[in-house]
Amino acid sequence: MDIKEIQSLIKFVAKSGASEVKLEMEDFKITIRTGSAPSTPETTFVQQIPMAQSPMVPPPPVVQEPVKEAAPTESTPESDDSKYLTIKSPIIGTFYRKPSPDKPPFVEVGQDIKKGDVLCVIEAMKLFNDIESDVSGKVVKILVDDSSPVEFDQPLFLVDPS
Repeated sequence: MDIKEIQSLIKFVAKSGASEVKLEMEDFKITIRTGSAPSTPETTFVQQIPMAQSPMVPPPPVVQEPVKEAAPTESTPESDDSKYLTIKSPIIGTFYRKPSPDKPPFVEVGQDIKKGDVLCVIEAMKLFNDIESDVSGKVVKILVDDSSPVEFDQPLFLVDPS
């Protein structure tokens, strides 16, 4: 079968009104579909497979133990934090307490500091920035671990100005 015979077969099928014709010979197979198929809308069915539901088991009853009163020594540091000054990070970076790994930390808890003393170093974009104290007083608490990332305005130290 040559191309002219195939073209005439296509025209014949189109004129006949048939929607599909299949022709099989020894050396080839041909299927001709026309766009004049009966206009029956195709319906797609979606079947949902039900999930095995576990039976509703009521949660076990919650037994509440009596709340113990906190010792006064535990609550006093929280209320005392309000009287301390907070030294915050002026930049984003990595917090270091020491100038180098083999050197001692800049400050320790309980140490007296003066305005302008270097408290730590923050590395930002491969630059090491000295963070100096804006106040004089005693370091009460160091709020960040060494080699930790810090955000802008994150509290670093609590200082007692008295």
